[in-house]
Amino acid sequence: MNTNTKSESYLFKAECFKIVGACMAVQNELGNAFLEPVYQEALALELDKRKIPYERESRLAIQYKDAVLDKKYFADFICYGKIVVELKVCRGLAPEHIAQALNYLSALKFDLALLVNFGTPRLQWKRVILSQERNPSFQ
Repeated sequence: MNTNTKSESYLFKAECFKIVGACMAVQNELGNAFLEPVYQEALALELDKRKIPYERESRLAIQYKDAVLDKKYFADFICYGKIVVELKVCRGLAPEHIAQALNYLSALKFDLALLVNFGTPRLQWKRVILSQERNPSFQ
């Protein structure tokens, strides 16, 4: 597990800074008392305002060997065409949230996800990285 926290080694640092800033603006305006769909809608408005490119509720195809499964998952947002943004409203981010992000990264063959939790008094967020070598790390 890579726990290097030097800012120069951050993957997509500028993009993450902008996304997290948009999430903070939403939390500052709405607080932490709503359900996830409210934060999804508000974040879409904030991303538009900040001209951050995104796709909302992107469908993830899951492949098993040579077949694509009928079961689909949906990422809350894909920003800049390369960063999964998964929203939560809970007491705290848990290992199962990280596992979900890793599964999304694996399905999309992406390297970075942002887990964002609006359910705490202060915005909680975590970077989840699945490198090309498919070794997870967390920042």
